[in-house]
Amino acid sequence: MKDNDNTQYTIHNTQYTNMDYKKELEDIILSVIKEGGSDIHFSANRRPTIRIAGNLIPLVKKDILTPDDTLGFLGELVSRGIKDEFLKTKEIDFSYMHGTEGRFRGNAFFQRGAIGIVLRFIPRKIKTIAELNLPDILNDFSQKKQGFFLTVGPVGQGKSTTLAAMVDKINHTRAEHVVTIEDPIEYLFTEDRCIIDQREVRIDTRDFYTALTSAFRQDVDVLMIGEMRGHDTIGTAVTAAETGHLVLSTLHTNNASQTVDRIIGSFPADGQEQIRVQLAGSLLGIFSQRLVPRVSGGLIPAYELLINNNAVSNLIREGRTHEINVVIETGAEHGMIDMNQSLAELVRAGEIRPDDAYLYSLNPKGLEKLI
Repeated sequence: MKDNDNTQYTIHNTQYTNMDYKKELEDIILSVIKEGGSDIHFSANRRPTIRIAGNLIPLVKKDILTPDDTLGFLGELVSRGIKDEFLKTKEIDFSYMHGTEGRFRGNAFFQRGAIGIVLRFIPRKIKTIAELNLPDILNDFSQKKQGFFLTVGPVGQGKSTTLAAMVDKINHTRAEHVVTIEDPIEYLFTEDRCIIDQREVRIDTRDFYTALTSAFRQDVDVLMIGEMRGHDTIGTAVTAAETGHLVLSTLHTNNASQTVDRIIGSFPADGQEQIRVQLAGSLLGIFSQRLVPRVSGGLIPAYELLINNNAVSNLIREGRTHEINVVIETGAEHGMIDMNQSLAELVRAGEIRPDDAYLYSLNPKGLEKLI
């Protein structure tokens, strides 16, 4: 499907007042999978909507959902226990398995007094770094024995998919014990050379911090933490990286310098000096990515890579994180990748439009010099 193509996807027109929610959910899911979509939105007073190649497309042959309809869909997606917890907490993450096609990461929430649901499709097949159009150097990080590696970017930019590709690379090349801590579990790994234990918050463990501290007693080699939440989790993850473990995780930040500042800033003032020293010594790299609309349809990643070296380590230790961007821009010979360089290369290759490159750049004036 071409970008900005407003093709209207038709599924059976059904009156929602007497809906078979299970059947209707199945039809919508199959439509998303068939069309290569990524997300499904259920919201009261709107038609079901799917996202394809970055574009939100209402299913115009569907009736507008009522609050009872969104509650009915939720009942098909989660157990009674999770539903009861949600009605108390007003929001919840969950996962939903769909046959052999894959699974969905879900989030339910209230908006204007009614239930909203968003589902993100997680394919069963875990793509390789090459298949994701990501730089081969990420495979090198997968072979590290210890250290802290972060994939960062806004929501929906492929961070979890990148980490899954790195973990699966480890799975096929090294004999290690891998523990993942996720909320919820997204990709399901098929063990090859590794033992892979996947733990889901609320189902297999109380929270990220509890699972992370327990991992030290589980003879773990590699930790994959779905998201860094709070300074306790971050501090324990950095300690794990210092003490002989490879730790992979994500953070919702825009670039490497902002990521370092976010990590340091999450700690109380009297703990910031210590975490600076720990991070400077344990950080392997920070990979920032964006999924940009492709001229031929679909999405393609643009990315930035910070590799920790003596210069970067000193900047972190001395609190000069504002200089990290310059190190990346001038660090190509050391394997670093600048976001503007990545965007410019995609434009020159005819993969993305210049307008989209400027839209996704954090420094459009700098990009002008490269295009």
